[in-house]
Amino acid sequence: QDTLIVWSEAENYDLALSFQEKAGCDEIWEKICQVQGKDPSVEVTQDLIESEEEHIEEMPETSPLIDLPTCELNKLEEIADLVTSVLSSPIRREKLALALENEGYIKKLLQLFQVCENLENTEGLHHLYEIIRGILFLNKATLFEVMFSDECIMDVVGCLEYDPSLAQPKRHREFLTKTAKFKEVIPITDSELRQKIHQTYRVQYIQDIILPTPSVFEENFLSTLTSFIFFNKVEIVSMLQEDEKFLSEVFAQLTDEATDDDKRCELGMDDLQVRSAATDIFSYLVEFSPSMVREFVMQEAQQSDDDILLINVVIEQMICDTDPELGGAVQLMGLLRTLIDPENMLATANKTEKSEFLNFFYNHCMHVLTAPLLANTSEDKCEKDVVVGSKSNTICPDNYQTAQLLALILELLTFCVEHHTYHIKNYIMNKDLLRRVLVLMNSKHTFLALCALRFMRRIIGLKDEFYNRYITKGNLFEPVINALLDNGTRYNLLNSAVIELFEFIRVEDIKSLIAHIVENFYNALESIEYVQTFKGLKTKYEQEKDRQTQKLNSVPSILRSNRFRRDARALEEDEEMWFNEDEEEEGEAVVPPVEKSKQEDDFPDSYEKFMETKKAKESEDKENLPKRTSAGGFKFTFSHSASAANGANGANSKSVAAQTSPASSNGSSSKNATLTTAVTATKGSLVGLVDYPDDEDDDEEEETSPRKRPRLGS
Repeated sequence: QDTLIVWSEAENYDLALSFQEKAGCDEIWEKICQVQGKDPSVEVTQDLIESEEEHIEEMPETSPLIDLPTCELNKLEEIADLVTSVLSSPIRREKLALALENEGYIKKLLQLFQVCENLENTEGLHHLYEIIRGILFLNKATLFEVMFSDECIMDVVGCLEYDPSLAQPKRHREFLTKTAKFKEVIPITDSELRQKIHQTYRVQYIQDIILPTPSVFEENFLSTLTSFIFFNKVEIVSMLQEDEKFLSEVFAQLTDEATDDDKRCELGMDDLQVRSAATDIFSYLVEFSPSMVREFVMQEAQQSDDDILLINVVIEQMICDTDPELGGAVQLMGLLRTLIDPENMLATANKTEKSEFLNFFYNHCMHVLTAPLLANTSEDKCEKDVVVGSKSNTICPDNYQTAQLLALILELLTFCVEHHTYHIKNYIMNKDLLRRVLVLMNSKHTFLALCALRFMRRIIGLKDEFYNRYITKGNLFEPVINALLDNGTRYNLLNSAVIELFEFIRVEDIKSLIAHIVENFYNALESIEYVQTFKGLKTKYEQEKDRQTQKLNSVPSILRSNRFRRDARALEEDEEMWFNEDEEEEGEAVVPPVEKSKQEDDFPDSYEKFMETKKAKESEDKENLPKRTSAGGFKFTFSHSASAANGANGANSKSVAAQTSPASSNGSSSKNATLTTAVTATKGSLVGLVDYPDDEDDDEEEETSPRKRPRLGS
């Protein structure tokens, strides 16, 4: 059926594939027929279901499959039942459409509408609403041509005013004839063009305003209506383009300084209606060719300041939308997402659109997009409560419109996390963006808190160790756990979403995150027993700890048998790193090379000291666990500064050490306790280096420790 392929899988179970263009529909149809071994030129290839087959066999070949009742007032209920009943059967829809077309039935129905309205026959008007709505859902262009003609369209609109579910009929005809005014900036002399513009406006009004929001299945019924509007617009543009005088007159008035402001306003200024029209035009351009728009904005960046770049103007319009429901902002956000979607970016031999445009977007536009988010989560806008388990006092953007805007921005950023790689990763870490986003977990608007949580969930879902290290170093699980504990025993969407986040970490066995959660928050979470997620995390943690202990205990025998070898590439990387470091640094411990025999002899004593230090650290860690407050909560700190994140990015060791919280610094000496052994040959050249960390986190801690490894050399 033009842009539809429909089939039945049971007597009352119909399915449909809808296509934007007929060519695509025909291509898939041919492939289906090829697989089925059927002729694609035949419109109906499916075997008819039994009841319809019997019905057709009873009918003579020359008679129509559906007999329409006579078009009379007392038959309106019967007609309405017939039209409604065929919608579930593709074959019967086809036959009904054919009968309506052949008998000129629609015009007869509209004559009955005028009679019913004059007689104030409410029941008849309700039946006519069902009939006309059902005919629209037949999805036939030939019927639309009749219904939307100048002669019929206003009566069709009139029938659709009498929705039985409404106490009073709507006044759509009054709006279209009296309120809506056709304004000509430049006089249009072509009567056919004027008629086409009027028709398109009215049909668009029927689709957008009059018809109720269709269900998923009903959307297929209206695909031809959408195509009808689209091709009307194409025809209008073509006719304007072919008019030699119209466009030249428009641009002449735009460039003429003598054109007064009122006239110019009709062409374009900071006006809500004009802005809406401009958004529609921009929407058509983006849908038609996003690559063309991207190419334009990248060329524009070479000649203009960031403030007036087209993309930034779009973002600013989104941010400044005055509509309480942000209708325009939602539309603009969808267009931005299309423009930054790598799926529709081209890659050629000489040019990669994806890398070029994303570099442009993150350098010139991302700061504009995130500005409202950063402004509303800054320290002067938010206060913090350091007690986990108590109701937080953080002041977040509680204005509903602001919360909606931030939710839109977060939705776009979440899309970036999912579809962009190093661009968004670098931005998040450099701006400490996740910390700022998680401030919104304290918003009174649950939808905004869920958007913030969804952003973090997408990041964790990538299972990227750079992100994981950033999260653990910045202690970024704390606001999430605070939100869970603040939520109390309420079983709601927020509770389920937080539990799912931790369940994902458990199921995927993300070791670095499991260790961080158990070591820092288990005491606050162990009382949650209505799910086994947190006990499961503790079990995973203990299993991994046992495995590491067993691995550590096997080290002496490996050394004695001389079977342990460092990977050559890793050795070269270590040498390069150490030789690049400064020769002198305060607090540096230089360990001289030792003879091989002496190293082996001293190993047991050193190992015993190492294990003693490890046990002391573990007991000290227990003492440093978060203290329960008198209110029953646990005290943690959550700073909005970027200091913790800087550590994950490899900031210099001195500044990071100075920023370490007291709880972590208390155990720093034991945490950094590492047995470093240099194994040398007789001439003093290095042949191996072994590092024995006291736990798995030491590799991460070494980046922030002021202690340095021994120099390599003779």
